[in-house]
Amino acid sequence: MLKVGVVGCGGISGSHVPNWQRMDDVEVVAVCDIRPEMFQKYPGPAHYEDFDKMLDENEFDIIDICLPTYLHAQFAIKAMKKGINVVSEKPIALEEEDVIAIYETAEKMNVKYMVAQCLRFWAEYEFVKSCYESGVYGKLLTANLWRLGGYPKRSFFDWYTKKELSGLIPFDLHIHDLDFLVYAFGAPKSYVFNRKELPGNDYLSATYDYGDFFVNTEASWYKAGYPFYMGFRFQFEQAVVALEKDGLTVYDANGNRSKPLSGEVGIANESDFDLPSGDAYFNELRYFANCVKENRPVEKVTKESLLTVLHILNEMK
Repeated sequence: MLKVGVVGCGGISGSHVPNWQRMDDVEVVAVCDIRPEMFQKYPGPAHYEDFDKMLDENEFDIIDICLPTYLHAQFAIKAMKKGINVVSEKPIALEEEDVIAIYETAEKMNVKYMVAQCLRFWAEYEFVKSCYESGVYGKLLTANLWRLGGYPKRSFFDWYTKKELSGLIPFDLHIHDLDFLVYAFGAPKSYVFNRKELPGNDYLSATYDYGDFFVNTEASWYKAGYPFYMGFRFQFEQAVVALEKDGLTVYDANGNRSKPLSGEVGIANESDFDLPSGDAYFNELRYFANCVKENRPVEKVTKESLLTVLHILNEMK
């Protein structure tokens, strides 16, 4: 039985704790947050307001970090120095030097570390990657990815809206699509971006050139009640593969329309995050748990790809 501790009981923990609890071979031993009122939604595990005390009083196989971005590296390194494997919410950090420090600590302590970049485990995005690699629809020509929504209304002491703590749109929202591009296609040959950053507004448009194809992306925190909407269109020589509001659809050159995956993309709950439904959050945690149980390297999320993503994002600050 793998023993898991979760630090941070805010919105994203709602996609982590329940998925850990779905696993027969995992026990969520304890949760930690400096706000005791947050423990109400997790009555089963032990409750701690002090992370050091939680580490001292329990044995863990995995610590899951669901804290605000600026705390990710600090808490990951602290747990790994105790000999504990760590999975962390994205982004890994805001600065490239923190990535180096995290992986150096993991190697020194002989523990495993992974950032939960959920699109790498999302079935619809994995389908696109498989189409690209197999060439089933010919070469990739163009792509569009978007991740749009309103400005965050609530966060603990408004950390989302503070650039030095969250990194704003590039690090909190656009990172998903950029990380998938680097995972699926490698580093782009070149890129250009435009950004409109104002109080209560943040919009980013970026184009990535891969030589044989290019990708247009959008990310927004609009100063409006615009509902969260994510999706994509990938144009291959013989088909368009699109994830839109009616789910994943393949439109081929012969006029056929098919839905290769079952299920629809919708809203999972009415949380602060309005996270789309799907098993990506379960899949990423299950993958990491298997790496720990079977002592396998974490190959799906690499230090090199994370550094590539962070280098590009830092140019968008």
